[in-house]
Amino acid sequence: MNELQQKVDEWIKLYGVRYFNELTNMALLTEEVGELARVIARLYGEQSFKDGEKPNLSDEIADVLFVLICIANQTGIDLQTAFDENLKKKTNRDLLRHKKNKKL
Repeated sequence: MNELQQKVDEWIKLYGVRYFNELTNMALLTEEVGELARVIARLYGEQSFKDGEKPNLSDEIADVLFVLICIANQTGIDLQTAFDENLKKKTNRDLLRHKKNKKL
């Protein structure tokens, strides 16, 4: 993840001039998640694509990831550390929870 954060930072400095502010990036993240949801609703849900539409699920996921990385970079969050800590939290909290869930 550190490599991804570095690549995004280099790209922003080379092509993007600067990071958009945090509120703008939050709005962009919401927009990108909406685009991802639209593709998933049409690929796996009941919605259909318009004639000529070419869905690209991997591109939409990458768009979401890019903006998340921008937000992490500009707020000083090390995503690898944050992810590792989050996974540890989930593991401790859900150690047996899902295994005991009769619905699963």
